[in-house]
Amino acid sequence: MCRTGCSSSSPAGPWRSHDPAPRRRRGAPVRRAFGFLTVVGTAGPPEPATLRWFPVVGATVGLVVGAVWWGADRLWPPLVAAALAVVADLALTGMLHVDGLVDSADGLLAPMGRARRLEIMATPDVGAFGVTVVAVVLLARVAGFDATRPAPLLIAGLWCASRTLMAVAVTVLPYARPSGGLASAFRAERGGSAGRLVVMGGAIAAALVLAFVGSGRPGLVAAAVAVAAGVAVLAFAQSRLGGFTGDVLGAAGLIAESAGLLVAAARW
Repeated sequence: MCRTGCSSSSPAGPWRSHDPAPRRRRGAPVRRAFGFLTVVGTAGPPEPATLRWFPVVGATVGLVVGAVWWGADRLWPPLVAAALAVVADLALTGMLHVDGLVDSADGLLAPMGRARRLEIMATPDVGAFGVTVVAVVLLARVAGFDATRPAPLLIAGLWCASRTLMAVAVTVLPYARPSGGLASAFRAERGGSAGRLVVMGGAIAAALVLAFVGSGRPGLVAAAVAVAAGVAVLAFAQSRLGGFTGDVLGAAGLIAESAGLLVAAARW
């Protein structure tokens, strides 16, 4: 049945395009967000449009990690299930944020000047601060999973909050390296910061709801503490570097998630 505007030469009608390019372009930001933050998706250089999809990527990764945790808990003891959940997270993210935590610990914790801190964070070497902090954080994550009843929605909420925090930091904080870097490409877009912050505020609210539905009041408090812990890391980096780097974003995300896990594991 033909609607107004159809013609014999265009049986599909002018309202329908057979060219898939516009749809591919519309879907590119979300694919790039997954490609940047995980081992799936479309790999490519960062761009501002991908930033608004960070919360979605975080919630998705958290839901997958939570599902692995839930399933493993039905087959193995809690400690084994906890370790498998941490391994699943490392595998999905390609250890991107762990690398950021290592570099941030080496650059931010040792006593030195700003320029030297940035120089150390740019090198592939791993120092004592990085090894120690990563070991402590990974042990804390395993302990947090082990001491908590499996709740995939809680993990989705915490992981959504951590990625949202990264996006907010990119929007409101200056980039620390004068010469720019990989994460600075997210800031190329001029204007629209207020609108992006409104979206991110909604994402934080969604993260709190997910955590609450997953674990009730402890989940809500855990998500709030996660945000506070991530903000503390960003504030510390701001005081030491004058802004953020990609490594700092990864460190803030991991610390936020780990703090949330530990709070959720408390004896409520």
